[in-house]
Amino acid sequence: MASAYRLNRINEETAKALSEIIRDVKDFRLTEAVLSIVGVSTAPDLSVAKVYYSYIGSCDEKEIQKGLVSASGYIRSRLAETLNLRRTPKLTFVHDLSAERGAKIFALMKKVEGELEESEQREREQDEQNKSNNEENA
Repeated sequence: MASAYRLNRINEETAKALSEIIRDVKDFRLTEAVLSIVGVSTAPDLSVAKVYYSYIGSCDEKEIQKGLVSASGYIRSRLAETLNLRRTPKLTFVHDLSAERGAKIFALMKKVEGELEESEQREREQDEQNKSNNEENA
């Protein structure tokens, strides 16, 4: 069992190494997209590691997942060469949606901001119209 500090270091080093290794993978499903390793979560006994990834491109998520699973043996062997661990964890790949969610939230915030500015502008125009009507009546 690894200590929390050691496990965090292993996660960081694994993520860094995987970022380099993924660039060398020749699978056609992976070469069409720009993959980024977001994070790694390794089990305390170092038997399994979840690899969180995101990608940019118009590729199908299922195809990218199939490509990663297909290349996982190669990736794991390269990882064993790079990291100095007794056991190289079995890799499972998980698509991380946090960047996409963040972009959607940002777009919604921009939309609400625009609507708020329009509403404030209408209120100002209404106030000016009311003032001019009051001055005419006085």
